[in-house]
Amino acid sequence: MKKGFALVMASMMALSLTACGGNGSSATTAADTSAADTKAEGTTAAAPADKIGLAGSGKELIFTTGGDQGTYYGFGSVLAGQISDMTDTTVTAIVGKGSKGNIEAMDAGDAQLGFVQSDVMAYAYNGTNLFDGAKVDGFSTVAALYMEQVQIVTLNPDIKTVADLKGKTVSVGDSGSGVYFNALDCLGAYGLTIDDITPTYQSFGDSVEAMQDGKIDAAFIVAGAPTTAVTSLAATRKVYLVELDDEHIDKLIEASPYYSKYTIAKDAYGLDADATTVAVGAVVVARDDVDENDIYNVVAGIYDSIDTLGHDKKNELDLDFAASVTAVPYHKGAAKYFAEKGLTVPTK
Repeated sequence: MKKGFALVMASMMALSLTACGGNGSSATTAADTSAADTKAEGTTAAAPADKIGLAGSGKELIFTTGGDQGTYYGFGSVLAGQISDMTDTTVTAIVGKGSKGNIEAMDAGDAQLGFVQSDVMAYAYNGTNLFDGAKVDGFSTVAALYMEQVQIVTLNPDIKTVADLKGKTVSVGDSGSGVYFNALDCLGAYGLTIDDITPTYQSFGDSVEAMQDGKIDAAFIVAGAPTTAVTSLAATRKVYLVELDDEHIDKLIEASPYYSKYTIAKDAYGLDADATTVAVGAVVVARDDVDENDIYNVVAGIYDSIDTLGHDKKNELDLDFAASVTAVPYHKGAAKYFAEKGLTVPTK
């Protein structure tokens, strides 16, 4: 056994010397020096052979999402797992406080990636609305993933339009959240203000529980449909979605062009018919100082293997849509990926 082991080791050393062109120690040092020189010259190194993309920085990226009953967390966890498995970049998804909280977490250095609504990231970048006087612009776009619908959920079939919310008790999302401003926009399109309803400020899960208990009449939930919290509600109760008509949708879009008309299929929650509403984009953003290779890998990990993603939202992913954001410039790592696909995006 010892003789056989010695022969195997001798063979391996011989092969190593042949491949390295001489003394193994000195050849390794030369390779290390060469790699360092290449990195210094700004050339990106390849990821390990069993990975796609580029060599990562070795730093874990924290990805803030949303509440555990929302699409941000569910889909974000799937994305983080795939990126970590397929590339040389490790991403960990955590429960977040939604768009505003995610931007604030990145600004504080507590996270490197975050899910945000397209309208909220524009507010932050420009210092308007819920970021009035508190501008945050140290982040960049990674990719637009899908549209998230303004879902006005109720158990009362008599509440058919936004106008019917007048005098009702309505959850408008967490105080100061993106959902809150979506609610204000929709109410405003119908000539209503927050004073025309009795508002409560609750998460998606808490809103559903309050509705089941008869404590509120309706709730604004802005997320990709189907949304876990609403699906759970629809499993035991007949759910209705309050619709917006074309006239008021046009008025809303004229005032706030980041909205677009959207139809939620009746199959989403067992509705009697498709429901018309509006939607904003769900976008992944990153701190500007995150390594370019890591952000390249984030995009590659998502779009190079869409079919392997274990979430229904994969069906809405589209490369052209991913590169369609204009409100906030793209991270250079994302721009590099899109350029390789023939798409040009704005950068800082």
